[in-house]
Amino acid sequence: MQNHIRNFCIIAHIDHGKSTLADRMLEYTQTIKVTQGQMLDDMDLEQERGITIKSHAIQMNYNYKGETYRLNLIDTPGHVDFSYEVSRSIAACEGALLVVDATQGVQAQTISNLYMAIDHDLEIIPVINKCDMPNAMPEEVEDEIVDLIGCKREEIIRASGKTGMGVEDILNAVVERIPSPSGDEDAPLQALIFDSVFNSFRGIIAYFKIVNGSIHKGEEVVFINTGKEYKADEIGVLKMDLSPRDELHCGDVGYIVSGIKTATEVKVGDTITTVANTNKVAISGFEEVKPMVFAGVYPIESEDFENLRASLEKLQLNDASLTFMPESSVALGFGFRCGFLGLLHMEIVQERLDREFDMDVITTVPNVSYLVYDKQGEVKEVHNPAGMPDQTLIDHIEEPYIHASVITTANYIGPIMTLCLGKRGELIKQEYISGNRVELQYLMPLGEIVIDFYDKLKSISKGYASFDYHQAGFRPSKLIKLDILLNGEPVDALSTLTHVDNAVDFGRRMCEKLKELLPRQQFDIAIQAAIGAKIIARETVKQVRKDVLAKCYGGDVSRKRKLLEKQKKGKKRMKQIGNVQVPQKAFLAVLKLD
Repeated sequence: MQNHIRNFCIIAHIDHGKSTLADRMLEYTQTIKVTQGQMLDDMDLEQERGITIKSHAIQMNYNYKGETYRLNLIDTPGHVDFSYEVSRSIAACEGALLVVDATQGVQAQTISNLYMAIDHDLEIIPVINKCDMPNAMPEEVEDEIVDLIGCKREEIIRASGKTGMGVEDILNAVVERIPSPSGDEDAPLQALIFDSVFNSFRGIIAYFKIVNGSIHKGEEVVFINTGKEYKADEIGVLKMDLSPRDELHCGDVGYIVSGIKTATEVKVGDTITTVANTNKVAISGFEEVKPMVFAGVYPIESEDFENLRASLEKLQLNDASLTFMPESSVALGFGFRCGFLGLLHMEIVQERLDREFDMDVITTVPNVSYLVYDKQGEVKEVHNPAGMPDQTLIDHIEEPYIHASVITTANYIGPIMTLCLGKRGELIKQEYISGNRVELQYLMPLGEIVIDFYDKLKSISKGYASFDYHQAGFRPSKLIKLDILLNGEPVDALSTLTHVDNAVDFGRRMCEKLKELLPRQQFDIAIQAAIGAKIIARETVKQVRKDVLAKCYGGDVSRKRKLLEKQKKGKKRMKQIGNVQVPQKAFLAVLKLD
């Protein structure tokens, strides 16, 4: 049976029509009747935004030359922030469909996902989608694909996810070109966990692919990394719903329910084996994911802290690239320091916390992690400006850099270069890919990108630039910590790390913004921006005063003087014991400073 199984995934840039094409394949093989658009994107958020956030696995049966083949299809996300999902799906497959939009051509994300698939030795089947569109240019796109992967022209399949053209050719190609899973049916069980979900009635459901051996219902299994043992209460394959089976064999993709309650016991990338016939070797699956952007997530009500922890743990099952650890802040109380793969990922996590777990949270300014070297030569990793050692002890600071690749049409090169240089980017190379499409490669600090780079790039290029990046290590940089003081007291949640050249301007804008937002008190509030002991900007919120002279009409000036002196002493005393409450709006305003 093993030679009748094909495991494959679909990789493409955002909006090139992967999920629509997947729907047509499910319809053609009569796995489901498609009632609404995008059957595989079942999360509300995915349907509203029209993006895939999770990889979705589904099994189809297909008759080819009188024999039935089992095809396991994994639909993957296209956005750069979810590339970790793609790497996990690729580890569970033997082949991949590379889908390219006939109207757009090859874009940045297509290339980076393709390299990931080639690294895993997958068989690549190139498909040009949206060939029914009036502005399609399949010939030019074919040239680009031939240049990119060096295949023959006749190997490229033309298709359309809307009309269903070419779907049969794709399914035939999957059976003919993609190899069946290679594994030993009689060896001890080895199964790779590539995803997991939380179900409030049944506990945690883990999705796996069997590399060697087979598994039976009711068997005792053990997870190698955690060393925990469970009973396989239910196993089965992934159709549109979970469909139970009594046994699964080598090469199958399926799920296991074993009543696991705690989220931390299931690790994506772990290996399952049986207790009776244990395989000691864990499968090397995918690399540990490195978060790019860090932000503090705090509950609005401090008593919701434990609920927030539980919600994040359940969310982490479904999204293994989310990392978090507890931290506290003077202004916001207790919360978590979360690591995200990018800004879209951060936004999606916030939305999901709100929708799926009913958690209202505050997110602080996103930043990246820095390496701080002190004068003794020791290194400390700092995620948060509040954790910075004193300026006098620091020898130098290194910040993370990335290799950014921007693919765009020639008429937008000027504005894009200006944007990248403004963000301290260095041009490495510029090359024409085909026609008037250009790839610009930059070396840029990650900290400059995290807040608004992508949005600005999209608006400058009217959406025609695609952007992709990977890490390029740490480099020394002239960074300084900018503190905001209220009446001489630093506010930890408002301090930021910034480049020397931007510091004065940023400090000034911050003070002006805070002056608008802070409510007036009975005493003057001094808002100052400081670098170390040097004040670089100041604004004052004037005090509210009571008119103590109202009852003095006429009479000698010394009586008025006496009352004013008395008020002055009272104000001075008040300023010593009074403290300034910073409203929630002020923390969020810093994010929208531009």
